[in-house]
Amino acid sequence: MNQVLSDTVSQEKFQTLLLTLFGGLAVLLACIGLYGLISYAVTNRTNEIGLRLALGARQADVLTLILKQGLVITLVGIVIGLSAAFAVTRILAGMLFEISPTDPVTFFGSAALLFVVAVVACYLPARRATKVDPLVALRYE
Repeated sequence: MNQVLSDTVSQEKFQTLLLTLFGGLAVLLACIGLYGLISYAVTNRTNEIGLRLALGARQADVLTLILKQGLVITLVGIVIGLSAAFAVTRILAGMLFEISPTDPVTFFGSAALLFVVAVVACYLPARRATKVDPLVALRYE
């Protein structure tokens, strides 16, 4: 009987395993892409950061400015992504077992993960750029 039951659900288990693997890979690629994009954008602003520091801005103010600008874009992206995900959940509803298609833990957990990655992606390059001597940053090109 165990063998018959196992054979009955083997296809669903395989699909679940594939969805889990591809979903995890998609989240990993999204985190790497998000970090790379935001980090690149902040690094390109080294001249601006150097100019602000040369004109007397405090490092904390510049860091706060960079974080605010990066996180506003991130929050807009998260809202758009969550809206699109809620709209597409009906497609996956038939493949889910014992979980609702709009599971709040999954939705908000992935959004929180991307938010944390965006914070780190904004903070690290901005902190690195604020440590650079303003004269060196102004010559950087």
